[in-house]
Amino acid sequence: MTSWKILAPAVAWLVASAAFTADPAVEAPIHRMMDGFNAGDLAVVKAAHVASPTIVDDVAPFRWSGPDAFDSWIADLAKAEAAEGRTDGAVWFGDPVDEVVEGDRAYVVTPSSYTFRQQGQTLRETGTVAFVLVRQGDEWKVESWSWASPAAAPVE
Repeated sequence: MTSWKILAPAVAWLVASAAFTADPAVEAPIHRMMDGFNAGDLAVVKAAHVASPTIVDDVAPFRWSGPDAFDSWIADLAKAEAAEGRTDGAVWFGDPVDEVVEGDRAYVVTPSSYTFRQQGQTLRETGTVAFVLVRQGDEWKVESWSWASPAAAPVE
């Protein structure tokens, strides 16, 4: 009986997360962000965003918003990565675990990871990203996103 009490929340979460219908058009800018970042093409990553996004990340000052948000975030990220000796970063956004579309607005939650090298070791942060998207004409754009993960752990 105890095992059912432990399993029930996990089963409920799996059923709830499978209840939405994925929309490839909504998810397209998220994939462009991932692909652009991993190719080192920050212009592609920036173009996936609206002109004045809000970004929340685990790098100080932790929140950027407005027309300079993307450029300020990437500069702060680069500075933090260099100070910590991190190189060869690669980001991954998995299939959504939640996706809600209401008209020209969408909310998407994906599992995520950030893998990098530091002091000769490969490390990975594994967490979640929550995206808010807005449709602009025929295209979806990322209006905001928030990265959440515990500290990096060695990749085995």
